[in-house]
Amino acid sequence: MHDHEHSYMHAHGMAHSHGHIHENQKAVINRLARAIGHLEKVKRMVEDGYDCSEVLIQLAAVRSALDNTGKVILKDHIHHCMVDAVAAGDETAIEDLCQAVDKFMK
Repeated sequence: MHDHEHSYMHAHGMAHSHGHIHENQKAVINRLARAIGHLEKVKRMVEDGYDCSEVLIQLAAVRSALDNTGKVILKDHIHHCMVDAVAAGDETAIEDLCQAVDKFMK
């Protein structure tokens, strides 16, 4: 497998070329589903003319839920993918993680 193939697969998220299971994948999917449902409610609040302060508070709650979901993904990634990458001397995976953290924590 060439490096660019690994990076390409890696860029698309949870399915990595080394084929392990992320232990928190179900929890992440459930958290995302809850955040999507919550965001739909916020959208309806705006459509129904709710007070802007209420909308902002609910939007902040969605953002917080997404940040926490990102932390779960990041921890899984460090515990599994990065352990494998370091063992394999995969500098690209480490650089990819650094770039992802920069984007996630803007």
